[in-house]
Amino acid sequence: MKGTNKWIMSALIAILVLALAGCGSDNSSSGSGGDGEVIKFASDATYAPMEYMDKDTIKGFDIDFIAAVAEEAGIKYEVVNTGWDTMLESVKQGTEYKAGLSSVSITDDRKQTYDFSVPYFESTNMIMVKEGSDIKSALDLKDKKVAVQTATTADELMSGIMGVGNTDLKRFDSNAVAMMELDNGGADAVVADIAIVREYIKNNPKMKLVGITDKENFGSEYYGILYPKGSDLKAKLDPAIKKIIENGKYEEIYKKWFGEAPDLTNLKNAQ
Repeated sequence: MKGTNKWIMSALIAILVLALAGCGSDNSSSGSGGDGEVIKFASDATYAPMEYMDKDTIKGFDIDFIAAVAEEAGIKYEVVNTGWDTMLESVKQGTEYKAGLSSVSITDDRKQTYDFSVPYFESTNMIMVKEGSDIKSALDLKDKKVAVQTATTADELMSGIMGVGNTDLKRFDSNAVAMMELDNGGADAVVADIAIVREYIKNNPKMKLVGITDKENFGSEYYGILYPKGSDLKAKLDPAIKKIIENGKYEEIYKKWFGEAPDLTNLKNAQ
């Protein structure tokens, strides 16, 4: 009789274990890729308001954007702050990180190494100087000390204007350090994406900084999600990006971060 009771008890325990296993957490509603894979996005979270660290959490326009895209596409994902250079290299390899999300401008040069999503954000570069500066346009920077983040479109643009190898073009690992160089008097100007420059000026009123647009020398750029060559993520995410732009979710996110509705005409044409 004791032996029979032990057998019954073992069977009941086994059934209970299986039942509990079926009650485990399932966040497929936040984006299951079918096979349950969590897609890891690398990012350089130093681009407020696009992506930045708030204590241990990455926040910003891009972060809300990818959350909406992932929900629409039905994939699980994670965004990890890796830094710019690490992001570029790790996404190229495509092993741990399957995509890059960091205000990455789509350029012909980058297309040789990476695949991109359809454009999801229209931007341009902006010059940041201290009040009273005699700099009024990009061409005024030829004989100045200019700080940029290395391997960005600002770096490429200023290399073209100032000359490749010009030692007055100062390259830094992040825009934050480039902006510190201006604050410390080591540079006459910073060139960076317009959203980043405007946010920095807004958050540092005591520094008395001015942002200068130059549409003649700095044309529109478009951000895209960065993929390794041949990635199948593009086919999954492109329709989701277009959908959230059409259904108003994108505008909602844009208003949250920039306080105004976006003009989507050029962006839609670029897609």
